[in-house]
Amino acid sequence: MAIEPYRRLLALPGVRTLLLVGLLARIPSTAVGLTLTLHIRGLGLGWFEAGAVGTATTVGMAVGSPLAGRFVDRYGLRPVLLVTGAAQLVFWTSAWALPYLALVVASVAAGLLALPVFGVIRQCLAAVVPVEQRRTGFSLDSMLVELAYMTGPAFAAAGTVALGSTWTMCLVAVGLAGSAAALILLDPPVRSDEEEERPEKRVPRGEWLTPGLVTLLGTASAATFVLIATELSLVATMERTGDTAWIGVAIGGWCLYSLIGGFVYGGLSRGFSPLVLIGAMGLFTVPVGLVGLVGGGWGWLVAALIPAGVLCAPGLSSTVEAVSRRVPAGARGEAMGLHGTALLVGGALAAPVAGAVIDGAGPGWVFVTAGLVSVVMVLVALPFWRRSASRAEAPQPVAV
Repeated sequence: MAIEPYRRLLALPGVRTLLLVGLLARIPSTAVGLTLTLHIRGLGLGWFEAGAVGTATTVGMAVGSPLAGRFVDRYGLRPVLLVTGAAQLVFWTSAWALPYLALVVASVAAGLLALPVFGVIRQCLAAVVPVEQRRTGFSLDSMLVELAYMTGPAFAAAGTVALGSTWTMCLVAVGLAGSAAALILLDPPVRSDEEEERPEKRVPRGEWLTPGLVTLLGTASAATFVLIATELSLVATMERTGDTAWIGVAIGGWCLYSLIGGFVYGGLSRGFSPLVLIGAMGLFTVPVGLVGLVGGGWGWLVAALIPAGVLCAPGLSSTVEAVSRRVPAGARGEAMGLHGTALLVGGALAAPVAGAVIDGAGPGWVFVTAGLVSVVMVLVALPFWRRSASRAEAPQPVAV
């Protein structure tokens, strides 16, 4: 594994700044969910009420993500960032004063007008990074997303404890508005110079939203299903064994595996199909449940997560790279938005399914269930992938 691919990537004009701004801009977005949850709990309401607000936000984001991407494709980056940044500022500076039912309704609207920072950064990265270097670029981006998810919720928890939920929500407002302002000032390109020079003919959605792309998005959704289900099962297993004090260490170790895997994958001279990576991640997740079922300690559980853990970042980054290759430049924003929706759907489905399995059969079986769901989705996607892979991946063949 060589460091040289990353040196070449970071030497490209604008890439360092884009990745740095992307990391900082994503932190307040990753603090949103826990901040709302802790606020609802601070009002004396239950976990069901907190979950309902989270679901409302997720539904709004799932609908709004591809819409925001389509508006970026059509009208450019700045108008979309201006509208969504202003919407987030209004919501987060007033949400603390809203009664519960009004907060649920407002959360749907806030999700619909969420700052599209994840899709925007990926869309812009595809524009400034040549096709042959995108695997390295998206791998590095996935590692930075991992760091953002490690930082944002920690900020939400620490801020709520130290300052209270009201001031924390106001800080989230400042962070989201500041992120929008930074991206507006940076104004990274959403198309490469070559794509801008070519006369663009609008491609109908039906020509690029093919069954192959739809099943690829389903595979991405299965990946987040595995990740969320694994996290919940890990927490539930350690609660049952009385090791709650070590949950943070266990999750941190699991995130470290993903970072290492993403770094190694980005430095390889040749990539792999997302179906291979996500299918393998699912297969390696299944035996993790055996450790919980036989009563192994939390250390053995974390060690058993190594094979699946190192494939997390590579699996997700490979789906982004594949989407960037399979859609025309004029539809890339909408496609990245659909990719974001797929990730949200997978995570949203994982929570109730994992909860039902934990309550009914025990947390060890969640690993088995999640892994098999991923494998089944890959098998469903495989014939569609084979049918279109040779044409879509012509610039750089990818192993299937």
